[in-house]
Amino acid sequence: MADAEQKAMQLMAEAEKKLTSSKGFLGSLFGGPSKVDEAMDLYQQAANKFKMAKKWSSAGHAFSELASLHAKAGSRLDAATNYVEAGNCYKKTDPNESVNSLLKAIEIYTDMGKFTMAAKHHQGIAEIYETEVADMEKAIQHFEQASDYFRGEESNSSANKCQLKVAMFAAQMENYEKAIQIYEQVATSSLESSLLKYSAKEYMFRAALCHLCVDLTNSRIAVEKYEEMYPAFQDSRECKLLKALMNHLEEQNVDAFTDTVKEYDSISRLDQWYTTMLLRIKKSINADDLC
Repeated sequence: MADAEQKAMQLMAEAEKKLTSSKGFLGSLFGGPSKVDEAMDLYQQAANKFKMAKKWSSAGHAFSELASLHAKAGSRLDAATNYVEAGNCYKKTDPNESVNSLLKAIEIYTDMGKFTMAAKHHQGIAEIYETEVADMEKAIQHFEQASDYFRGEESNSSANKCQLKVAMFAAQMENYEKAIQIYEQVATSSLESSLLKYSAKEYMFRAALCHLCVDLTNSRIAVEKYEEMYPAFQDSRECKLLKALMNHLEEQNVDAFTDTVKEYDSISRLDQWYTTMLLRIKKSINADDLC
């Protein structure tokens, strides 16, 4: 692996030498463009050698240099492809540099009208902010942009997937109105598809929990609305749980609330998001206002 890194560094030095010689007066007379082509080939080889040696930042740098040369040569698709390669390498060591590379690729893809590709990489950036940087606001921003582009290209399933991420983060950040709006919108669109209809109950359940974090009366109205929209929701375990919890809230019975959640969780495991929402709702018992 050390040999691969050493060879890569030699290739980078050769590439830079080629570029420098191509810029001189004699270089412009004697094969300037071909020197650039040779440099590009050397950067490509260097990037691959750095990858072999698992020197991800160096590989990212080599791909970025290659992408920049492709962009100057007018090969926009090759430039975008190599910026994505750079982003994938940087992702392993430097999330912010990865984002910068992917944004350069996105700019090229949008200029070329390749919005599905742009959407895919906005989604990738959102996931970096979600998992590597823990910046939920930036994650939301890029998931929303990805969703817009996917929907514009009629990729509604991918658009909804991104929107559901936005709703999840919005609820965590106590922007319940936004979360409710998205969950209801995705539930409605799911009901229009025989394949997706069954998943509507999950989005209704999530929306109702967001309602419960704000107001009990509106929660009851929302659940009634969901039962009308999707009659099968009424018989679901999720709906029965919601109704039981609403009764416990009305009675201000914290023990019954806790027992009901435990019983549900023993059969259907509740993930971190559900647990967070239910704890917030539980804390509203004996408080002056809900959440």
